[in-house]
Amino acid sequence: MTTVAPARSGTVYFREVCESTAGALAGLSCHRSLEDVAAMYEAPDRKGLGDSAFPCFPLAKELKMAPQEIASQLAGRMERPRSVTDVRAIGGYLNVWYKPEIVAAEVLPIIAAQGQRYGSAEEGRGRTICMDYSHPNIAKPFGVGHLRSTVIGHSLKRILEKLGYSTIGINHLGDWGTQFGKLIVAFREWGDEGKLAAEPIAHLYDLYVRFHADAESDPGLEERARREFKKLEDGDRDNRLLWQRFRDLSLSEFERVYRRLGVTFDSDAGEAFYNERLSPLIDRLVQSGVARSGEDGALIIPIGGEGEAPLLLRKADGATLYATRDLAAAEYRYDTYHFDRCLYIVGSAQALHFQQLFAALKAMGHDWAERMVHVEFGWVKFADTMMSTRRGNIIFLDDVLAEAVERTKRIIADKNPALEDADAVAEAVGVGAVVFWQLSVKRQKDVNFDWDDALAFDGRTGPYLQYTHARLSSLLAKWGKPISMDRVAWGHLNSEEERKLVLRLGDWPRAIQVAGRQYEPQVLAAALLDTAQLYNTFYQKVRILDGEAEAAPARILLSDCVRQVLAEGLCLLGLQAPHQM
Repeated sequence: MTTVAPARSGTVYFREVCESTAGALAGLSCHRSLEDVAAMYEAPDRKGLGDSAFPCFPLAKELKMAPQEIASQLAGRMERPRSVTDVRAIGGYLNVWYKPEIVAAEVLPIIAAQGQRYGSAEEGRGRTICMDYSHPNIAKPFGVGHLRSTVIGHSLKRILEKLGYSTIGINHLGDWGTQFGKLIVAFREWGDEGKLAAEPIAHLYDLYVRFHADAESDPGLEERARREFKKLEDGDRDNRLLWQRFRDLSLSEFERVYRRLGVTFDSDAGEAFYNERLSPLIDRLVQSGVARSGEDGALIIPIGGEGEAPLLLRKADGATLYATRDLAAAEYRYDTYHFDRCLYIVGSAQALHFQQLFAALKAMGHDWAERMVHVEFGWVKFADTMMSTRRGNIIFLDDVLAEAVERTKRIIADKNPALEDADAVAEAVGVGAVVFWQLSVKRQKDVNFDWDDALAFDGRTGPYLQYTHARLSSLLAKWGKPISMDRVAWGHLNSEEERKLVLRLGDWPRAIQVAGRQYEPQVLAAALLDTAQLYNTFYQKVRILDGEAEAAPARILLSDCVRQVLAEGLCLLGLQAPHQM
């Protein structure tokens, strides 16, 4: 575990260090603003290298000195603020150590006063971010693959709102396209009304898988599917009624899953919503010369240089594509929400699609195309196998959540059989374990689903964080009285564990800012795990309630601040914070 750089959100102790560093730099005829100095400070990567470090490597060319020499001169010139115990030059870095009692006296009262508002910022005030996430396909089960987009998007929405942005969560449902031609053909060939009534999504999924299996030996099925979708696009009444039936059944299923995850959206306008906007859009693009006919009679938007694939706007048979609807959706969103940014939280496999989409929007003359961002993430695998709805090897999210909750119930029955509301706690912890499993991995990395890894109740897991919160809640209930700030003796927070905890809490606002700017919930997951591990080490080593009487108020205050940060962090990640486990 590494120490962390202190918060860059206006704390006095860090501002003093930045001012002193800037003054020492000015003495070397190297002038930097306080903001630039603050941005350069970072967390040391090894124990014994201080609490924060200023890298001198970027200054070597300007000052014509080796980084180690720059660090040495800065250490000699730097005035020691009241919050600093030591400053040393180590390997090209200026390393700083803080006095824990001074940092604690500043940070802990702020957390106590602000509660779960601690870490909020105003950087996004007056700015709107549209967020396209989850987007499951109609008539298919909600699989683990769609869970990753859902929970990343849901967490980022909360993080960005914490930073002051207005957000528009959009569930761009996959409710249009050639797959509906396939499903219409399959239902008319093999559909069973009884099965559809009993298990609608499972039956529709079985039909979809069967279609692809049979199409390998009967290519005519694919052509029939294309014709049926073209009829659907053209408004065929029977196809439209069948499509609406499939959509209504799916939405009912999706809403149940979203309620279980605590996920909500501001809009569920899917692909079908933009169908009536496609003809005017295509006419406009043809008339303006942005779109033209390709060699095979299809309509394309040439983008990029020679040899680069164009964006296919309309097939030769007149059918539109996913990209056509995405163009219409982008224009609608800008006209409706006037967004500052529009995020697409979609897997890395769609990187080319979004490169083409953004390039096409630029070609159409939209200067706001620069505000579109593909927030990509890696594959979800099961036992090292890619999941595919066409092959029928998708893992149903319902099955995963049910298994997680059932395992949690067994643990509760074994460890705490008298627990009140055991079923509600099992739901919160089991679902939280699955959600945290997705968010604890950097989003661009692949996630390999493994029951033992995802549902472990110790180590770097969601249940570990929830258990730490419950432990803190129990401790504070035993204390059972308010904390008077004038009784807090800051000098008692002087152990190594307390020092690290206070600095970790001071860094929480910066962690939120980094997570928002990088679109990376894993930053918060890692910060929370570090906080919980530091606290549990402190809990094991330090007597809190029955130790020194004069030290108890400070240690209880520290414990309550840790609890509040854990509760808010779990909320930002989309997990509940149980008070008992």
